[in-house]
Amino acid sequence: MKIAVLGAGTWGFCLGALLATKGYEVSNWGRQQAFIDELARTGQHPKLPPKRLPGKVTYTTDLAAALDGAEMIVESVTTKGIRPTLQQVVELCPVPIPLVITSKGIEQDTGLILPDVAIDVLGEPWRNTVGAISGPSYAQEVIQGSPTSIVATAYDAKVMMTICETFNGKTFRVYPNSDVCGVAFGGALKNCIAIACGVSDGLKLGNSSKAAVMTRGLHEMRKLGLALGCKAETFYGLSGMGDVFLTCSSVMSRNFRFGYLLADGYTPEQARAEIGMVVEGANTCIAALQLSRQHNVPMPITDNVARILQGEMKPAESVAVLMQRTVKEEHL
Repeated sequence: MKIAVLGAGTWGFCLGALLATKGYEVSNWGRQQAFIDELARTGQHPKLPPKRLPGKVTYTTDLAAALDGAEMIVESVTTKGIRPTLQQVVELCPVPIPLVITSKGIEQDTGLILPDVAIDVLGEPWRNTVGAISGPSYAQEVIQGSPTSIVATAYDAKVMMTICETFNGKTFRVYPNSDVCGVAFGGALKNCIAIACGVSDGLKLGNSSKAAVMTRGLHEMRKLGLALGCKAETFYGLSGMGDVFLTCSSVMSRNFRFGYLLADGYTPEQARAEIGMVVEGANTCIAALQLSRQHNVPMPITDNVARILQGEMKPAESVAVLMQRTVKEEHL
C-alpha cells in the first residue's frame, strides 16, 4: 500500500519513517524545496535524534506525485494549514480514501474539530473515510523505538480498525476508540493546560501546584467535552489524561515550554521564535474559549492562559486570580 504523508515536520517525518519500517511505500510531502532536498539526502530530520529506520521514504514538494496511487493519506500539517492543504487534495484526489488526521487543534471561529474540518473541505462523501490518531507521543521518543500507546478513531468502524492495523508495530500500540469527538477534543484541549503547567513550573510554584493545574485542567476539558457531545470516559484515556500527563510535565512539549518561557518574561512572539515550531495550544485557547462561552461552560485555567497571551494579565497575576475563585464542591 502507498501512503501519502502530508507535512514534513517532526511528527509527519516520524510517522512516515515508522510506516516505512512496516514495508509501506511512503511519500512524504512538504512545501519547502531546500528542506525536502535535505531530508531526501540525509534521511534524518534536523530536530530529531539521528536515527535511521529501515524502510524507504520518498520526499517531495509535488503534492500530485505524493497522492498518485496513494491508498491512505496521513495529515501532519498544522491546524491553520489543514484547510488550504485539503483544498488542494480534493482537486487531486477525487475518490475518497482513508484520511488520518494527526494534528491536534480546534479551528477558530467555526469551533470544528479537525476531522470535521476535513469533511467540510472534502465533502460528505469523505465522511466515512476520515479518522484520526491521538495520544501521549513525542516524535523524539517514537523515532527511537520507545514503547508508545495511542488511540485511533474514525466515523466508520472498518476505517478505524484499518488505521489501527496500519500503524500498529512492535513499539507503537494503537487502541481503537469510536468517540471521534472526545479523541479530537482531548488531544486539542490538553495543549492549553500544558501551557498553564509550563507557566506554573516557570514561576517555580512546585509540583503540588502543577498537579492541581493538571487535575482541574482535565476537569475543564471533560466539562466542555460533555457539552459538545463527547463521552466522559474518553477524557480519562490516552487521548485525554494520558496526553495531559505527558505534555504537562516535560520541556519536550512545545506547549509546556511555551508557558515556561512566558513565565520567564518572554512575550508570546519571543517564545514562539525561541521554540521555532507551531505552538498549537496558543491558537486552541482562543477557539476553546469561543466554545465555552457558546455552551456556558466556565474554563478558568484556559481563560487565564488566553488573557496572558493577549497581554491582559501577567503570569504571576494569573495564580492569584485562580486561587481567589469561589470554592465549590469538587464535582467529577
